[in-house]
Amino acid sequence: MSKKRDVVRSIGYAIDGIKEATLNEPNMKVHLGFTIAVTVFGFIFSISSTEWLLITLCVASVFILELLNTAIEAVVDLASPKKHPKAKLAKDVAAGAVLVAAIASAIVGIFIFAPKIVSSIL
Repeated sequence: MSKKRDVVRSIGYAIDGIKEATLNEPNMKVHLGFTIAVTVFGFIFSISSTEWLLITLCVASVFILELLNTAIEAVVDLASPKKHPKAKLAKDVAAGAVLVAAIASAIVGIFIFAPKIVSSIL
């Protein structure tokens, strides 16, 4: 098997993972909804390149952490089908990482959009 085929196959697996998480994880749908809203607001308010960069980094960090959280939950469920304090800890910490990224992203969004919204009202 050629290296090029291996790369293409790996990308396919990655896309399958993103699809699976998006279709089956409710929080991914929430993150996707916020991403769409922020993108629409970005175009409405003509945000700068730097602001787009910040939004992109925030969105990516939330999605990356949500994907990792989903993977961790799946592995923990497989390794520990019964309830166990360490399994709970692993799941809670992974979910906490997503929450921290989502809160930080919301703060960035407020800094970017609040002045624009206020100035458009006044």
